[in-house]
Amino acid sequence: MRQTLHRYLPYPAFVALYLLFDWVSYIDPLYGLNITPWNPDPALGLVFWLGYGKKAALPWFVALLFGDILVRGTPAGMWVTVLGALWLTLGYGLIGEALRRSFSRGDIFDNRGRLFAWVGVVALGTLLNDVGYISLLSWAGLIPHGEWRLAVLRFGIGDMVGVLVSMPLIWMLASAPGRARLRATIWRWETAGYLALAGGMLWSVFGSVAGAEFKHFYFLFLPVIWAASRQGLYGTGLMVFVLQLGIIGLVKWTRAVDIEVYELQMLDAMLALVGFFIGIVVDELGQVADELKHTLRLAAAGEMAAALAHELNQPLTALSTYGKACEYLMERGEGGEVLKGAIRHMIAESGRAADVVRRLRDFFRTGAMRLEAVEAGALIAAIGQQFLLPFQENGVLFEVCEAAPLAVNADRLQIELVLRNLLANALESVTARPRGERRVTLSTERLAGGRLRLSVEDSGAGVSSALAARLFEPFVSSKASGLGLGLVLSRAIVEAHGGSLWAEVGDHGIFRFVLPLARSGE
Repeated sequence: MRQTLHRYLPYPAFVALYLLFDWVSYIDPLYGLNITPWNPDPALGLVFWLGYGKKAALPWFVALLFGDILVRGTPAGMWVTVLGALWLTLGYGLIGEALRRSFSRGDIFDNRGRLFAWVGVVALGTLLNDVGYISLLSWAGLIPHGEWRLAVLRFGIGDMVGVLVSMPLIWMLASAPGRARLRATIWRWETAGYLALAGGMLWSVFGSVAGAEFKHFYFLFLPVIWAASRQGLYGTGLMVFVLQLGIIGLVKWTRAVDIEVYELQMLDAMLALVGFFIGIVVDELGQVADELKHTLRLAAAGEMAAALAHELNQPLTALSTYGKACEYLMERGEGGEVLKGAIRHMIAESGRAADVVRRLRDFFRTGAMRLEAVEAGALIAAIGQQFLLPFQENGVLFEVCEAAPLAVNADRLQIELVLRNLLANALESVTARPRGERRVTLSTERLAGGRLRLSVEDSGAGVSSALAARLFEPFVSSKASGLGLGLVLSRAIVEAHGGSLWAEVGDHGIFRFVLPLARSGE
């Protein structure tokens, strides 16, 4: 019984909600017929059709028929009312099928291309549907002679605006994830701010609407742009629906029947489309930013693999050494403090290795750093030692300048990653030069203000002004096989340490970055 109720309950619920929409929006009817300036009920029907397909046809027909009977009192007579309901059900159903075939349930408003396709289907579909419906009413003698074009215009705009303005919000409310995201959008202080601004703008625009002829309508773009730029499509969907309610309510309340309401509705449709376009662009940018963060994390994983191997090499070597020592001591039958000492050293080295893995894991998950005083001399000596062999193999003269006895406040693993990126880039750059002209220098220099500058210079081609302007953008690389993420990641790490990383324009490669000293008084 519960499953049966759950299966069939949406149909009477849809009919009831459709009738409520029809009753609320039955404002300023033309000739007392179902020709009003705003029809949000087809938007509800289209969302229902997208969810249930052709099964939505019968309840939609029933809702249209009951709407004419209960809301309007059957002004067209029963037979014309039945024929009109059949025609509208067929027309709206064809629009629903076109949308259903073109879009899956979750992607109508995902990007600008789908937005324009949706607008095209809705605009063309409502136009054809309305021409047929108004022609039927005209054939029945319900449209005065010579008023057919006006009736088509009024009914067509009412349908199109109702769908364009209302369908996105109804779509959001039709799914649990959509409702959750919309709820999160509503419960933000910014939402209250732009809704308050919308109320103020509505009152300013329509306070004397009959005399002003809504010439200050452009002020309504302010809350829409605010909502779209800050909260994307969900903020826009909420904002334009509230504005539509406000416009219809104020026009009705001020009894401004002498203005062209359908023209006002077209302005509102343009307002909604501009807002939706901005909102989708904002959502797309947010999605790209999230994907870029994920890509950077993957790039960081690859870059940090070398750091992980280097950092684990020493404790693992020590573990092997202490393990062999324990084996040797046990073979000799020795124990006591000597054996215990070797075991304690093994435990300490295994803890050191675990600490390295834990720090890298925390960095990948949250970007967390472990700041400590790192001696500059030891830092550049260690990284220089790692590159000594590849530089020798490629005939590169590698010079590590002696560093002053200064310490920087840094996460050593992350700063080593930055130096590794810069030195790897320098190595690739100088290999284009003939042997004997390949030089790379790693140096440090103390600056005023408690800062230390680290520099990597090479005899490569250098950085041009055009490349320098884009060098630290994602996916910009001078390497044939590079992803263009190493420098982006390096700059992010340096800036997270409170420093800066840049490239100098010149005839040879110069990369520098600055870090704060561990003790500014040094």
